[in-house]
Amino acid sequence: MSEAPHGAPIKTPAQLVAAIIAGFAVPIVIIVLLAVYVDNSTRTGAGTDSLSEAEVTARIKPLAQVEIRDANAPRVFKSGEEVYKAVCSACHASGTAGAPKFTNTADWAPRIAQGFDTLLHTALAGKGAMPPRGGTSADDYSDFEIARAVAYMANNSGASFPEPAQPTAGAAAASGAAAAAPAGASDAGAAQAAAAMAAMASVPQAAAPAAGAAQSADASQAGKALYQQVCQACHAAGVLNAPKLGDKEAWAPRLKEPMDTVYNYALHGKGAMPAKGGSTASDADVKAAVDYMVSAVK
Repeated sequence: MSEAPHGAPIKTPAQLVAAIIAGFAVPIVIIVLLAVYVDNSTRTGAGTDSLSEAEVTARIKPLAQVEIRDANAPRVFKSGEEVYKAVCSACHASGTAGAPKFTNTADWAPRIAQGFDTLLHTALAGKGAMPPRGGTSADDYSDFEIARAVAYMANNSGASFPEPAQPTAGAAAASGAAAAAPAGASDAGAAQAAAAMAAMASVPQAAAPAAGAAQSADASQAGKALYQQVCQACHAAGVLNAPKLGDKEAWAPRLKEPMDTVYNYALHGKGAMPAKGGSTASDADVKAAVDYMVSAVK
């Protein structure tokens, strides 16, 4: 039984050349295709982007910045939305610590029912976990800007409060006092508050003592003088909940705290009372004024 002869697949020189070329070309094409596939998505190893422009900018960014303002330039008030995004959204965007969540009508309904004045007073004076003015100061945001933020949040959560009226330059202090007055206060009380703030705004600013100058020899007289010049604007009549001079009942809860704490309130402000009553008196004279008022109830 004879076997059929096997035929060679390559029978001509042309077929041999084609086979050789295919033997080289096919692996090269496969390698190129694999390289294109792998390079389709960027895979960045740890630390390989450390010299990128964004990373370098983040590393050399200054820790703090100084903002220079022209004290004589007219003030440009921020909108309610700007104040909300910069300050209020930290808690109100997510409802942190029981804050009414922005645009949540169920959260805001009982607050809106209390009226705009109550909402503004709460924002300025603080309540519960919320610090006064959202943790800012009057230098950061004016009462008018806080009022705008309150109206913005409330109106986006079911209210229809009008836009707060922008104060004129001369009436800024008076309008701030009226806004800080408790809800339900009488017109006479609001006028009294405005008058007190106007009185504080008109307090003459004492020049800083010269270096090495001796302090007042009679601290009690210095305290009495400062009281008559500055403190009595509120403490004589009990304006803005200030404890009246000589009113033991009003001073009793204050005097339960250490005197250092009472001094600190006078020096750095508390609630509607500005630091040092809005004056530039020395720390020693402010403490002397506190001692003068405290001595009147002992």
